[in-house]
Amino acid sequence: MGAIEILLVTHCAVFCLLQMVAVTSEQFTVTSLQRTVLAPLGENLELSCQLIPPQQAQHMEIRSFRNCYTEPMCLYRNGKDLHGETVSKYVEQTELLKNDIGKGKVTLRIFKVTADDDGSYHCFFKDGEFYEEHITEVKVTATGSDIRILMHPPNLKGVMLECHSGVWFPQPHMEWRDSKGEVIPDTSKSHSRDENKLFNMKMALLIEASSHRNVTCYLQNLLTYQEESISIVLSGKMCVCSSVAAIATHTYYVIFT
Repeated sequence: MGAIEILLVTHCAVFCLLQMVAVTSEQFTVTSLQRTVLAPLGENLELSCQLIPPQQAQHMEIRSFRNCYTEPMCLYRNGKDLHGETVSKYVEQTELLKNDIGKGKVTLRIFKVTADDDGSYHCFFKDGEFYEEHITEVKVTATGSDIRILMHPPNLKGVMLECHSGVWFPQPHMEWRDSKGEVIPDTSKSHSRDENKLFNMKMALLIEASSHRNVTCYLQNLLTYQEESISIVLSGKMCVCSSVAAIATHTYYVIFT
């Protein structure tokens, strides 16, 4: 065999080897059932991802991270969980479930979801030099049930009402409505956030003489469409207030002069 023939055989062997590496390494994608997940505040959350086609993944590197690849929430490599290489705050809050890793499926479990857990999550698989990932968007939700109307003493301009409600996430839609369900422009509206980054809402309305006698403070979570409202009926010296909540309805009376 001449030098040229040997060179051709060697070239073909290398070319075939590169093709085999490409076929064996680039053989999966990463998917999940959902790209967006609603996560109720305080509950546990599970985010699963799956190799397609299903295959063993014990030999792969698997990591879950938020915005930065080098700051993993969970990291699995060489058949072991590497807690020492993960962000410390996630060690107790998360775990990587690997019951179905032989089929290429893992699940990130997050305990007691907080507002800080809102955002993007990367599920990353690496086999040799080849890698793929899937990104899931988590939207944390909380609907406040504590809603109340405070009434200031009447003056020459009328009666000032304030509606207060807390423990919302994200910031809810809030408005005043009349007895026909029509929107009444508010006098002022503001919000603040507590130590847990939840929204506390405040909205005021000046009821002038001979104007609205029945008004409702209405709030809605724009992710879940859950609603909360409280109504107040002004009638001379008596105020009849009825509170409408998601679970219970109650009526109470306030007498003023």
